[in-house]
Amino acid sequence: MDAAHFSAFAALAGSMIGGVTVVATSWLTQHVQMRAQQFTRDVTSREALYRSFIEEACRLYADAYEHDTDTADVSKLVNLYALVSTMRILSSPGIVDHADAVVRIIIETYLAPNKTFRDLPEMLDRRSLDPLRDFSNACRDELRHRGPPRTA
Repeated sequence: MDAAHFSAFAALAGSMIGGVTVVATSWLTQHVQMRAQQFTRDVTSREALYRSFIEEACRLYADAYEHDTDTADVSKLVNLYALVSTMRILSSPGIVDHADAVVRIIIETYLAPNKTFRDLPEMLDRRSLDPLRDFSNACRDELRHRGPPRTA
Protein backbone atom coordinates (compact mmCIF):
# COMPACT_ATOMS: atom_id res chain seq x y z
CA MET A 1 0.00 0.00 0.00
CA ASP A 2 1.51 3.34 -0.99
CA ALA A 3 1.56 6.44 1.20
CA ALA A 4 -1.36 8.15 -0.58
CA HIS A 5 -3.68 5.20 0.01
CA PHE A 6 -2.55 4.89 3.58
CA SER A 7 -3.19 8.60 4.26
CA ALA A 8 -6.65 8.42 2.67
CA PHE A 9 -7.52 5.30 4.65
CA ALA A 10 -6.30 6.89 7.92
CA ALA A 11 -8.36 10.04 7.26
CA LEU A 12 -11.45 7.97 6.45
CA ALA A 13 -10.99 5.81 9.57
CA GLY A 14 -10.50 8.90 11.73
CA SER A 15 -13.67 10.47 10.36
CA MET A 16 -15.63 7.29 11.01
CA ILE A 17 -14.34 7.00 14.55
CA GLY A 18 -15.14 10.65 15.19
CA GLY A 19 -18.66 10.23 13.74
CA VAL A 20 -19.35 7.11 15.79
CA THR A 21 -18.10 8.89 18.92
CA VAL A 22 -20.44 11.84 18.30
CA VAL A 23 -23.40 9.54 17.71
CA ALA A 24 -22.62 7.44 20.80
CA THR A 25 -22.19 10.53 22.97
CA SER A 26 -25.46 12.03 21.72
CA TRP A 27 -27.31 8.77 22.28
CA LEU A 28 -25.89 8.38 25.79
CA THR A 29 -26.77 11.97 26.70
CA GLN A 30 -30.33 11.56 25.44
CA HIS A 31 -30.69 8.26 27.25
CA VAL A 32 -29.55 9.73 30.57
CA GLN A 33 -31.84 12.74 30.15
CA MET A 34 -34.80 10.50 29.31
CA ARG A 35 -34.21 8.36 32.40
CA ALA A 36 -33.93 11.46 34.60
CA GLN A 37 -37.20 12.81 33.19
CA GLN A 38 -38.91 9.45 33.70
CA PHE A 39 -37.66 9.34 37.28
CA THR A 40 -38.99 12.86 37.92
CA ARG A 41 -42.39 12.01 36.40
CA ASP A 42 -42.60 8.82 38.45
CA VAL A 43 -41.78 10.59 41.71
CA THR A 44 -44.22 13.41 40.93
CA SER A 45 -47.06 11.00 40.14
CA ARG A 46 -46.44 9.00 43.31
CA GLU A 47 -46.33 12.19 45.38
CA ALA A 48 -49.72 13.17 43.96
CA LEU A 49 -51.09 9.68 44.64
CA TYR A 50 -49.86 9.70 48.24
CA ARG A 51 -51.24 13.21 48.77
CA SER A 52 -54.67 12.13 47.46
CA PHE A 53 -54.63 9.07 49.71
CA ILE A 54 -53.70 11.11 52.78
CA GLU A 55 -56.40 13.69 52.09
CA GLU A 56 -59.08 11.05 51.51
CA ALA A 57 -57.99 8.97 54.52
CA CYS A 58 -58.03 12.03 56.80
CA ARG A 59 -61.51 12.99 55.61
CA LEU A 60 -62.85 9.47 56.17
CA TYR A 61 -61.08 9.08 59.51
CA ALA A 62 -62.69 12.27 60.81
CA ASP A 63 -66.04 11.12 59.41
CA ALA A 64 -65.64 7.74 61.13
CA TYR A 65 -65.40 9.42 64.54
CA GLU A 66 -68.78 11.03 64.03
CA HIS A 67 -70.71 8.18 62.42
CA ASP A 68 -71.57 4.80 63.78
CA THR A 69 -72.34 1.66 61.83
CA ASP A 70 -76.02 2.57 61.51
CA THR A 71 -75.26 5.63 59.39
CA ALA A 72 -71.96 4.59 57.80
CA ASP A 73 -71.99 4.35 54.02
CA VAL A 74 -69.64 1.73 52.60
CA SER A 75 -69.52 3.55 49.26
CA LYS A 76 -67.46 6.27 50.96
CA LEU A 77 -64.53 3.84 51.00
CA VAL A 78 -64.53 3.24 47.24
CA ASN A 79 -62.18 6.11 46.40
CA LEU A 80 -59.79 5.08 49.18
CA TYR A 81 -59.67 1.50 47.86
CA ALA A 82 -59.08 2.83 44.34
CA LEU A 83 -56.10 4.80 45.60
CA VAL A 84 -54.68 1.73 47.38
CA SER A 85 -55.11 -0.32 44.21
CA THR A 86 -53.22 2.31 42.25
CA MET A 87 -50.45 2.12 44.85
CA ARG A 88 -50.24 -1.62 44.23
CA ILE A 89 -49.15 -0.76 40.68
CA LEU A 90 -46.78 2.15 41.38
CA SER A 91 -45.43 1.67 44.90
CA SER A 92 -43.37 -0.77 46.88
CA PRO A 93 -45.09 -3.51 48.89
CA GLY A 94 -44.22 -1.72 52.15
CA ILE A 95 -46.17 1.37 51.13
CA VAL A 96 -49.17 -0.77 50.17
CA ASP A 97 -49.01 -2.59 53.53
CA HIS A 98 -49.07 0.74 55.39
CA ALA A 99 -51.97 1.96 53.24
CA ASP A 100 -53.91 -1.24 53.96
CA ALA A 101 -53.31 -0.70 57.68
CA VAL A 102 -54.73 2.83 57.42
CA VAL A 103 -57.86 1.49 55.68
CA ARG A 104 -58.30 -1.12 58.42
CA ILE A 105 -58.00 1.58 61.11
CA ILE A 106 -60.64 3.67 59.36
CA ILE A 107 -63.03 0.72 59.12
CA GLU A 108 -62.44 -0.16 62.78
CA THR A 109 -63.12 3.46 63.71
CA TYR A 110 -66.43 3.36 61.82
CA LEU A 111 -67.34 0.23 63.76
CA ALA A 112 -66.39 1.75 67.13
CA PRO A 113 -68.67 4.03 69.14
CA ASN A 114 -68.72 7.69 68.15
CA LYS A 115 -66.10 9.95 69.69
CA THR A 116 -66.56 13.49 70.94
CA PHE A 117 -64.20 16.38 71.41
CA ARG A 118 -63.87 15.36 75.05
CA ASP A 119 -62.37 12.04 73.97
CA LEU A 120 -59.38 13.77 72.30
CA PRO A 121 -57.01 13.74 75.32
CA GLU A 122 -57.40 9.98 75.66
CA MET A 123 -56.84 9.50 71.94
CA LEU A 124 -53.71 11.66 72.09
CA ASP A 125 -52.33 9.56 74.93
CA ARG A 126 -52.83 6.39 72.86
CA ARG A 127 -51.46 8.09 69.71
CA SER A 128 -54.54 6.88 67.87
CA LEU A 129 -55.24 10.31 66.44
CA ASP A 130 -52.62 9.93 63.70
CA PRO A 131 -53.15 6.64 61.86
CA LEU A 132 -51.22 8.00 58.85
CA ARG A 133 -47.89 8.49 60.64
CA ASP A 134 -46.32 5.18 59.57
CA PHE A 135 -47.69 5.53 56.05
CA SER A 136 -46.34 9.08 55.71
CA ASN A 137 -42.93 8.11 57.06
CA ALA A 138 -42.70 5.15 54.68
CA CYS A 139 -43.66 7.36 51.72
CA ARG A 140 -41.08 9.97 52.64
CA ASP A 141 -38.40 7.31 53.00
CA GLU A 142 -39.22 5.75 49.65
CA LEU A 143 -39.40 9.03 47.77
CA ARG A 144 -36.28 10.62 49.23
CA HIS A 145 -33.89 7.76 49.79
CA ARG A 146 -34.64 4.90 47.49
CA GLY A 147 -36.40 6.53 44.57
CA PRO A 148 -38.89 4.60 42.48
CA PRO A 149 -39.34 0.86 42.76
CA ARG A 150 -37.10 -1.04 40.36
CA THR A 151 -38.82 -2.69 37.42
CA ALA A 152 -37.44 -5.60 35.51
